[in-house]
Amino acid sequence: MDEISKFTNFSHEQLVSIIAKHKDRVAFKILFKYFAPRLKSYLLNFKISNQKAEDLAQETMLVLWQKADKFDSAKAKISTWLFRVARNKYIDQVRKQKYTEVNVDDHVDLMVAAEKTDQNLEEKQNSGRMQMALQSLNKDQLKVIKLSFFKELSHSQIADATGLPLGTVKSKIRTAFQALRKELGEY
Repeated sequence: MDEISKFTNFSHEQLVSIIAKHKDRVAFKILFKYFAPRLKSYLLNFKISNQKAEDLAQETMLVLWQKADKFDSAKAKISTWLFRVARNKYIDQVRKQKYTEVNVDDHVDLMVAAEKTDQNLEEKQNSGRMQMALQSLNKDQLKVIKLSFFKELSHSQIADATGLPLGTVKSKIRTAFQALRKELGEY
């Protein structure tokens, strides 16, 4: 078993907690691979050089390594926290170089857009997991699930449409749910 595979079922917030408690390099590596490119893309929206965006993204990830224990998952998602740190790093860099005054309000929209992009990616990944899980169902289970949740038919309407007894419809839906839970795990 390689080092990374032992963390495959951990959320980003759980990985941050592991970094905070144990300074685990593998957990950090996973988060770095995931967030560093996203932070760099976000920072490039501020019209800075590719190298400067990369440097600021790395500095942001260094803050995660050094201050993981300061992160509070009750207040924000880790992505929100990191994008805020990145924005602050950018503002600090502009102040140091004595550029024109930065209006932070102009950049809030960029932060919101970056968060939405991250959410859209998560939604696509979850949708893909659901599609794979649905494909694992047998034909009868898939049919009753589609009628129940996608067509929004009641159990008795499904029984009428399929010609199956009401108890059988309920049983097939329950069995399909159990199969989906097993396939999706914690998701």
